[in-house]
Amino acid sequence: MCPLGMAFTLQERQMLGIHGLLPPKVETQDTQIQFNSFSRSSIYSPFPHRYVYLMGIQERNERLFYRVLMEDIEELMPIVYTPTVGLACTQYGHIFRRPKGLFISIRDRGHVRSILDNWPETNVAAVVVTDGERILGLGDLGVYGMGIPVGKLCLYTACAGIRPERCLPVAIDVGTDNETLLKDPLYMGLYQKRDRSQAYDDLIDEFMEAVVEKYGQDTLIQFEDFGNHNAFRFLRKYREKYCTFNDDIQGTASVALAGLLAAQRAIGKPITEHRVLFLGAGEAALGIANLIVMAMMETGMTQADARKRIWMYDKHGLLVKVCVCETDSNQEAFVHDSPGSVQSFLDAVNTIKPTAIIGVSGAGRLFTHDVLKSMGTLNERPIIFALSNPTTKAECTAEDAYTLTDGRCLFASGSPFGPVTLSDGRVITPGQGNNAYIFPGVALAVILSGVRHISDTVFLEAAKTLAEQLTDKELEEGRLYPPLSNIREVSVQMAVKVVEYVYAKGMAFRYPEPVDKNAFVRATVWDTNYDSFLPDTYDWPGVSFTPKTDSK
Repeated sequence: MCPLGMAFTLQERQMLGIHGLLPPKVETQDTQIQFNSFSRSSIYSPFPHRYVYLMGIQERNERLFYRVLMEDIEELMPIVYTPTVGLACTQYGHIFRRPKGLFISIRDRGHVRSILDNWPETNVAAVVVTDGERILGLGDLGVYGMGIPVGKLCLYTACAGIRPERCLPVAIDVGTDNETLLKDPLYMGLYQKRDRSQAYDDLIDEFMEAVVEKYGQDTLIQFEDFGNHNAFRFLRKYREKYCTFNDDIQGTASVALAGLLAAQRAIGKPITEHRVLFLGAGEAALGIANLIVMAMMETGMTQADARKRIWMYDKHGLLVKVCVCETDSNQEAFVHDSPGSVQSFLDAVNTIKPTAIIGVSGAGRLFTHDVLKSMGTLNERPIIFALSNPTTKAECTAEDAYTLTDGRCLFASGSPFGPVTLSDGRVITPGQGNNAYIFPGVALAVILSGVRHISDTVFLEAAKTLAEQLTDKELEEGRLYPPLSNIREVSVQMAVKVVEYVYAKGMAFRYPEPVDKNAFVRATVWDTNYDSFLPDTYDWPGVSFTPKTDSK
């Protein structure tokens, strides 16, 4: 058994009435770390065994869980977050132990506030909410999507030091269109088709109103893994009324742009000279495209000219004006005149001749060998981003990207790939375009500065800050992002920069404005060390209460 409670001192055990309920040894947190490292090493399968093991530590000893996570973040982030969390969501009912968030169903309309009142913590600062319709690249998982808000908020704490009791995961259950789940006797949600009526919108409205009524207008509400149509619709609807953002749109955009800015350093070509071709035209692609346009416009390019440098290819083909398929209104800015006959993504690459291809389709290995070879022929340093999650949905592997371009490409993926050894002996470390580089630091800054509405310019600033933190040495190793082992410092520095930015732009509402913003941010970071359970005891100076004895 893991000695999770054995760090209580002898005095604490006696005063809490637990002496004798634990073995005599008093463990330090360092010893517990060693024990958990040994226990994890004996568990070979990331899912379900390591995932369930780690989540069990979180349930029993929260401070130990976060210290374990922080001290081995490169190994453990892929377990508590993508790609393993995707597998956990697909089988959430099979591995469920105890609830870690709030479940609000369509049948609870009119009573959302009373459900929030059931949550034991009253000082919530950040909410991550999903309706489970588009979980990573896995589709509609209904209430099983709760694993995503739980995992995201783990990273709020591990990466940015936001106190865990101030974080609230929420799953909105309006049914699911996943027939497999509707037939699963262990499914934990409503056994009904997804409600797409006005009742759904009314429930989301009620939820947003209830959150700010209970926790305050500056409560951060992060939308996660909603379907494409609802994601854009709710972002437009709520962004000027609440403190909210959508990580799939804005967080993904920021981390992808940071990778492009880092690649710009390696190639020596400004972002305005790039042509970008997307595989996929949903919320991630559109979010990235719009932020790239903003970055180009900062250099003086017009919006129209910037948009002309971005193309999109989805399941219906290249988005062009003569396309017989319907285009979403959100896509219209990136629908161009037809460049000629394009029957496949390879045709699109050879016709448009992009300097960068960005995969966000969630459809698997569609960056074929021919596509990768063509990118290597067209560009001295092709940019290849396979950002779909989890790993099985990535558009290509790191090994294929490097091997088929003779090690010349600048590669990033959404889920992790290991180092690649080329035939000439060079070892290249792939970059991971993980949203965790963005959303924890941005969230910390927003919470500390009292921002009421989050502008896209905040994510542009975050992207520039992340790119600046990549060292020349790391860039030479093939990285486009700092090592994950540094993500706590990366997140804190990002929070400092964003706090400086929002105060400078008049977006902050928490006063007085801190003079030393670096010290201000760092002073708030949560400490994983154990608190003492001993009461405050002390002596009065110069006073002795030692009883006297009668002299004989």
